[in-house]
Amino acid sequence: MRVLVVVSSKHGATVGYGEAIADVLRSRGIEAGVFRPQSAPDPAGFDAVVIGSAVYTGHWMAEARDWAEFHADALRARPVWLFSSGPVGEPALPDPGDAVTLGDLPDRLGAREHRLFPGRLEKHRLGFVERALMTAVHAAEGDFRDWPAIDAWTEEIVRSLTPVRD
Repeated sequence: MRVLVVVSSKHGATVGYGEAIADVLRSRGIEAGVFRPQSAPDPAGFDAVVIGSAVYTGHWMAEARDWAEFHADALRARPVWLFSSGPVGEPALPDPGDAVTLGDLPDRLGAREHRLFPGRLEKHRLGFVERALMTAVHAAEGDFRDWPAIDAWTEEIVRSLTPVRD
């Protein structure tokens, strides 16, 4: 079993999620590789695909969306899961219900599921405009990534990929 993990990340936090997903898959005997969209191989050579992106102003990064749309035919032919990394703080900002808009992308890819996970905000990594925006909306700084949640979700993916044995 081979799983392709494609992750778009501006400041590296979402790549961390992709690496955690691949680590869980590998620990269960599944071959997994993590790639940025610009270097990701054709998904046709894989049994399943996980695609994730950081969320900015409510949307996936263009490189993740573009890669998924370009490979939509191959993706529809295999199991696909999507995830987004975005809200920060306690309570989360933006509200998880409003954090990301994917439009019809999940349906066009035949995605089994989309999950939203909290992200990381380190203002020193941001450019001037990003820092100003985060300050204006009073976004909390810190690492809010939920490692147990990403591990549990990946275990759900593993169970759906491998037959249950009595």
